[in-house]
Amino acid sequence: MDFRWDILVEYAPFFLKGTILTIGLSIASILIGTILGLLVGLGKIMKNKLLAWPFTIYITFFRGTPLLVQILLIHFAVVPLFLGKTNPILAAILTLSLNAAAYIAEIFRAGIQSIDRGQMEAARSLGLNHVQAMRFIILPQAFKRMIPPLGNEFIVLIKESSLAALIAAPELMYWGRAMQGQYFRVWEPYIAAAVIYLVLTLSLSFLLNLLERRLATE
Repeated sequence: MDFRWDILVEYAPFFLKGTILTIGLSIASILIGTILGLLVGLGKIMKNKLLAWPFTIYITFFRGTPLLVQILLIHFAVVPLFLGKTNPILAAILTLSLNAAAYIAEIFRAGIQSIDRGQMEAARSLGLNHVQAMRFIILPQAFKRMIPPLGNEFIVLIKESSLAALIAAPELMYWGRAMQGQYFRVWEPYIAAAVIYLVLTLSLSFLLNLLERRLATE
């Protein structure tokens, strides 16, 4: 196989810019998706089924439809509806955040419900209201149990950010496709992109493992 290192060197600055944008998209989507996922997860476990219903519908929609369909719909319909024109980076962040929130909501729901109900009753008997009990008693315990599935979701999100290339967001995969289109080469652009994604996901896995071990010793 004739592997051309010269075109990799030529596209190295573009891959660097694409990697930085990929990291930015992932961090923004993780932060927004985690906050929104917590709110949706708490909404779904409300005792009032009528109030919990919209949150259930939200989770069902974003977990039950392809991310590709979601990103195209938000890019070509939702964002222009509010801004008058499309914005690929905004559409990518919005889609990844909304999609991740649906999965993170289920992780929060499962984590919260895994804590014995007696913990909540004990907190209420000490004079804490429901919100205070959740904040100081339930969520800290549940969070330790949620780190592995949350880590898996964050890793999936980094990889799924590659779909932003389809709406011309200049992230990592966008420049891989650009190289492939210019030189009609397959190995160089896609192997380079795969290696960079692998480094990103392994780095995140390492940080999450450190966090998990640190919390386990507390």
